Amino acid sequence: MEIQVVKKVLDVNDVMAAQNRKRFADHNVFVLNVMSSPGSGKTSTLEKALDRIKDQVSCAVIVGDVCTSNDAERLSAAGVPVIQVNTDEFGGDCHLAAHVIDNAANGLDLEKIDILIVENVGNLVCPAEFDIGEDARAVVLSVTEGEDKPEKYPLMFRVCDIAIINKIDLLPYLDYDKNAAIEHIQRVHPDMPVFEVSAKTGDGIGEWAEWLKEKAASKKAAA
Repeated sequence: MEIQVVKKVLDVNDVMAAQNRKRFADHNVFVLNVMSSPGSGKTSTLEKALDRIKDQVSCAVIVGDVCTSNDAERLSAAGVPVIQVNTDEFGGDCHLAAHVIDNAANGLDLEKIDILIVENVGNLVCPAEFDIGEDARAVVLSVTEGEDKPEKYPLMFRVCDIAIINKIDLLPYLDYDKNAAIEHIQRVHPDMPVFEVSAKTGDGIGEWAEWLKEKAASKKAAA
């Protein structure tokens, strides 16, 4: 019975995700779903990336957290539209589902947006299971986490299109093998692009910001 209930929830979500995908496609909006464990530096990484591209492409962000609007306030300072979603209002879900993205998008003028970034709730399990109608998925892994996280949470790394290793400025001070982390990532997802960045110093941010712009341009060109 429990398996049937879970399957029904996912089926309903997939229908809504397909509707979201069509809606975003109709407006030529490239949607990136950014996921990670708490504390990996998703928000800081996005702040740096938005600073790089906001004057060249129109961006907006949907932020998911169980409580508080802390991250949304930080991203709003970048001068882009931000919608906060707090999941404690509907049970404290550990992910954003497709219907939540649909409701949040109602607060945005999609005609004026090139890139919509969804900063999902910090969790390496649940968000990977829910399609929200995005074009691509990114997972952020910091050097303060174990190198073997990709093999401990393989679904997250299988479903993502890129991985971002953050906080590389801390490498000289940690017993962390970056190359081993990349090997773990590519065992789970062979040939997955990996961007090495520091949200603190800005190192490497330009490369993945360019990836974002190229993806948005490709979607518009294909329209």
